[in-house]
Amino acid sequence: MSLPAHANGSANGLDDLGKRIVEELQSDGRRSYATIAKNVGLSEAAVRQRVRRMIDAGLLQIVAVTDPLQVGFTRQAMLAVRCDGDVRGVADVLADLPEVSYVVHVAGAFDLLAEVVCEDDDHLLDLLNSRIRSLPGVRSTETFVYLKLRKQRYDWGTR
Repeated sequence: MSLPAHANGSANGLDDLGKRIVEELQSDGRRSYATIAKNVGLSEAAVRQRVRRMIDAGLLQIVAVTDPLQVGFTRQAMLAVRCDGDVRGVADVLADLPEVSYVVHVAGAFDLLAEVVCEDDDHLLDLLNSRIRSLPGVRSTETFVYLKLRKQRYDWGTR
């Protein structure tokens, strides 16, 4: 089954100029609209409008990505969660927790994966015992504690 094409002819909602703008921002999220405009052949106003539309559509976020260790979060982990029943409710609750940076539905031995960023081991323990393992629908969890972040990139481009 193929995805429906959008009015601009692209199945993912981006035409070639939109893709080039995204790639410019992936390379440097602080790049000015004037610089992007020059690089992609549009006016600064057109780039600004396109970026605003992508942000409003939820296609793009412009954020500061930090190293958690350097801002006081010494414990990161990936939580693998097995659920009973409909996993969407558990996923929604996990997604609302401030410590959770992302949640994905997965196939295989687990139902969900959730990355968490905590201040320390006590914070992680409290999160697991008090707020995650006690959730209705959570059957079991497995915690993969990060020892060292080797690579984290956001410049994979577009298709």
